[in-house]
Amino acid sequence: MFDFGIAGYRPRWLTDLAEIRREHGDRLAALVGRRLTTTRLMWDPDRDEWWSDGPVVLGFEEEQVEVNHQKFDEVSITWNSVDIGRAPAVEGFHLGWRGDAPHELVALCGRRLSSVALLQWHGEDRDVADDTCAVCFDFGSDGSVTVANGLDENHLDFTVPEPRWRRHSLP
Repeated sequence: MFDFGIAGYRPRWLTDLAEIRREHGDRLAALVGRRLTTTRLMWDPDRDEWWSDGPVVLGFEEEQVEVNHQKFDEVSITWNSVDIGRAPAVEGFHLGWRGDAPHELVALCGRRLSSVALLQWHGEDRDVADDTCAVCFDFGSDGSVTVANGLDENHLDFTVPEPRWRRHSLP
C-alpha cells in the first residue's frame, strides 16, 4: 500500500457511500461545533504548488481528519495518523506540509464547524464521476470547503456544492 511517504499513514480506500457513512459518519458528525484549528496540504516548495495527490489535513480541537482521493472514485478518511511536523518522504519529490495556502482554506481557521455532509455526484448523462463521494465541511456564513475527487487527486471547492452533488447530512 502506498503511504505517500507519511510515516504511520495507512489509507483505507472506499467507494461506496453507505460504507463511508458507516465507517466515518459518526466521527465526522462529532466534529460539528468544534473550531478548525489547523490546515495542512502537501506542498512542493521547488514549484511552489500544492501536491494534490496527498491527504488534506484538517485539525478540529483535539481531532484531526485526513481526507484523500485517488483514481476516479476512491476516498480514504483517516484520523490522527499524519504527523504534520515530519516532512513526507516520497521518492523523486521534495515535499513538505504547508498551512498557509490556499487563502480560502486558511480563512476558515478559527471558525466553528456548523455541519458536515457526504456528497455524492450524479451527473446528467451518467458521466465517469457518477457516485463519486466528497466530504463537505460547512462553517455557516463563514464559508465551506469540499474535499472532492479531482480525477485521481484531491480537489478543494469553496463554493456551495452544485445541485448535481446530492447531500447526505451526518449523522
